Amino acid sequence: MEEEYIKLIFGLKLKQIRTDRDLSLFGLSKLTGLSKSYLNEIEKGKKYPKPDKIATLSEKLDVPYDQFVSLKLDKNLAPIGDILKSKILKEIPLELFGIKESTLIDIVANAPAKVNAFISTIIEIAQHYSFSKESFYLASLRSFQEANNNYFELLEQEVLNFSKAYQIDLTKKITSKDLEEILVEEFGYTINNKDLEKHKELDELRSIFIPKTKTLLLATHIDDAQRSFIYAKEIAFNYLNYQERLYTFSWIKIENFDQVLNNFYASYFAGSLILPQKIIAKQLTKLFKNVTFDKQQFIAIAESFNASPESFYQRLTNILPKAFNLQNLFFLRFIHKTNSENFYLTKELHLTHQHSPHSNETNEHYCRRWVSLKVLQDIVKSKKEHVFDIQISNYPESNQKYLVFSSATKDPFKTNQYRSVSVGLLINQQLKRKIAFLNDPKIKEYNVGVTCERCPIEDCLDRKKPPVILEKQKKNNQIEQVVKDLFKQFN
Repeated sequence: MEEEYIKLIFGLKLKQIRTDRDLSLFGLSKLTGLSKSYLNEIEKGKKYPKPDKIATLSEKLDVPYDQFVSLKLDKNLAPIGDILKSKILKEIPLELFGIKESTLIDIVANAPAKVNAFISTIIEIAQHYSFSKESFYLASLRSFQEANNNYFELLEQEVLNFSKAYQIDLTKKITSKDLEEILVEEFGYTINNKDLEKHKELDELRSIFIPKTKTLLLATHIDDAQRSFIYAKEIAFNYLNYQERLYTFSWIKIENFDQVLNNFYASYFAGSLILPQKIIAKQLTKLFKNVTFDKQQFIAIAESFNASPESFYQRLTNILPKAFNLQNLFFLRFIHKTNSENFYLTKELHLTHQHSPHSNETNEHYCRRWVSLKVLQDIVKSKKEHVFDIQISNYPESNQKYLVFSSATKDPFKTNQYRSVSVGLLINQQLKRKIAFLNDPKIKEYNVGVTCERCPIEDCLDRKKPPVILEKQKKNNQIEQVVKDLFKQFN
């Protein structure tokens, strides 16, 4: 067991013995002659007493010396030992959310059986749904993004500092050539465009970085936008001096949370560099002032940068909350294969609260009225390179409406597969003040649900499955009401 955990266990034992004796820290200090602050440090797991101090505690509290130094815990503290041995606390990025490990241990110590049961339940649920360590890290990262409205001022400033130091003109479209020169000349990279293609097993990888020789292997089938993004990420790792990092894109193995967090920071830096905040905010301001929605103007804004539609939509989730104070939004990415009835939600982000729609693990059928799914169906039929649409999605159950922008493109790395990316903005007074075209009659409004199995819309012609879960809930509510009536009758 790690040294810090040995300190924690000793501290927890001492605290339990002291409280069992109805002693305050002040009282224990008087009894043992050890200072109150020193005892407090021991109980918090910050210090481990020397043998003579343990002997004093053993004598004054009438507890065997061996019992004090043993790592064996009694039945009340045994669950804590199980948690420490499982190393689950090392998997949770506590500091990211401002939580000290000692604080969490203290919470567990006050109600070990209940808290241990709670943690065990979470672990069991995770195992039941094959919730991996990687999934946990990514879920933690999403929570971190949402807590910060997905905007990181320090990274935005670092991009401005970098562009000034390396004379990058952010008002012009940045190309891979601009960034490759910096990687090679400044950071000593070797760019290899040949060897990755020799291995069929690596078809889905876009790049691999070999740190010892600073060799960046790139797939030949990536376009300039993808290449620029990879270069910008590599610049971020070096410029921001991130030691813990992932070496493949997309990642295939994660060892710790710092790798995930630094990968996100590097991606954020890359997006901020290629899609400058001030320029996009200025262009969106003009778009939002129009009383009718100009589809071509929106597409032109996205295409004015050397970035994929997904990068552009993700960048909107940084800029809209900051520049326009539009903090109620969601981002979704779906994938869909030709000749398939299935749509898979592979990435999501919800700012301010958990907006509909959201991911589920129950194999239910997402609402076919969503624009996110309609653009995927359209691109499969039309074989176009890019399909864009906009709609207002009305959720009757929650009485909430969203303005949703959505784009579909072919997946460049998988045959016969397409992806859609969407940003949905909650329609409230703030949005009405910011966007003039909300009342444009050309923007169609649809009543939507989350999944067919839970949807109350009775006249839906797009329904793939009956509302079986909703019907079950209604039946349970009826049973509950009858039971309540019987209680009233015979009480």
